[in-house]
Amino acid sequence: MNDYNSEERILSELTRMTQNSLIKPELYSKYAVKRGLRDLDGRGVLVGLTEIGEVHSYILDEGEIVPVPGRLIYRGYDIADLVKGFTADDRYGFEEVVYLLLFGRLPDPDVQKDFQQLLGNYQRLPEDFARDMILKAPSKDIMNTLARSVLALYSFDDNPDDTSLENVLKQCMRLIACFPSLAVYGFQAFSHYHGNQSLYIHSPRADLSIAENVLSMLRPDSKYTKLEATLLDLALVLHAEHGGGNNSSFVTHVVTSTGTDTYSAMAAAIGALKGPRHGGANIKVVQMFEDMKDKLMNWDDDEEIENYLTQILSKDAFDRSGLIYGIGHAVYSISDPRAVILKEYVAQLAQEKGLEAEFQLYSAVERLAPKVIAKSNKMYKAVSANVDFYSGFVYRMLNIPDEMFTPIFAIARIAGWSAHRIEEIVNAGKIIRPAYKSVAPRRKYVSMIDRT
Repeated sequence: MNDYNSEERILSELTRMTQNSLIKPELYSKYAVKRGLRDLDGRGVLVGLTEIGEVHSYILDEGEIVPVPGRLIYRGYDIADLVKGFTADDRYGFEEVVYLLLFGRLPDPDVQKDFQQLLGNYQRLPEDFARDMILKAPSKDIMNTLARSVLALYSFDDNPDDTSLENVLKQCMRLIACFPSLAVYGFQAFSHYHGNQSLYIHSPRADLSIAENVLSMLRPDSKYTKLEATLLDLALVLHAEHGGGNNSSFVTHVVTSTGTDTYSAMAAAIGALKGPRHGGANIKVVQMFEDMKDKLMNWDDDEEIENYLTQILSKDAFDRSGLIYGIGHAVYSISDPRAVILKEYVAQLAQEKGLEAEFQLYSAVERLAPKVIAKSNKMYKAVSANVDFYSGFVYRMLNIPDEMFTPIFAIARIAGWSAHRIEEIVNAGKIIRPAYKSVAPRRKYVSMIDRT
């Protein structure tokens, strides 16, 4: 009882704590603080240089920002050209993109073969790791399992704190290779211990691509179609990198700049991606559409769809957040190239799955939402569908459980994080330490006996 009273007394200070933590909004303008490291026009504050990825969404014309169709560039190559290249050859592209991000050049056939073989060899987890580190402590959140597993792998590394380039590269490649197993086994443990489902633990196969292995390990019968694997591989390619300014990649730079180990840096990046403002948006898109399908009488009625979207903006529908999930992006305005590329293949999978009507509903919302948002005067720039708009639909069609949506994002983005960690080490910059100005008033010390 005393412990309870003590806890209650301390927690009663919450209101006072909130008041002491609250900073007046006008002070950010007074001291020219860029909240969220963003300018008023939405552009990110320049805090670093990178050769890994580039997000291009506007041009400057006589000092004015002019939006242009979005482009995503990996190591100087337009993502659209990379996708055309490997799809024209009817092969999977994620492993090739991983190599490109890590080494800065496209591999020739022999190098690509060696690289994929090496990743295949690195897939297997340490002996009894899945049992002792994942199955014995199943989490209800797979991203939590992923972060904890990455930190646990530190104990199985003979040189975990060696930050030489050769050692960090090996560590990164091993993590890239085993992320699918860590995530899928984490889900299987969750499904069994928290969902009372049968437990399936399939070993990864060195002869399969990463996308194929994810599907093979997730499904009880390990079966999948070529189109299913192609769509998941494409989703991994499109999520692999997004410039150094996205939150989790920036975290990778920040943590790496301290000189810490690879496992700590990657766990921190996972923690950043776990946040719903960063990696969990596609789940909200799917949930929004489930609510929409339930509420709409006619999926082909533009007026009815517009009314529903208007209700979302006025906080009268769905989760009452006022947000149309999957529409709009911090950088892109006219178009998100990832959504443009993904949509073409989504149509094919929807036809294979008999979900053409649902795909048409997605297309209608993509077309109508920017108009509805414009009418509400709630935007400072043009908006369009972002990659989350279609990726959640893809995962649902692939029968990937919602709990795996963000972990799949991590399976892809570990490639970009690895490249950014290596780039930070190569350039041996200073520890990243931005300034915070204190606006707290000065106070005189009061002795314990005189406090009330």
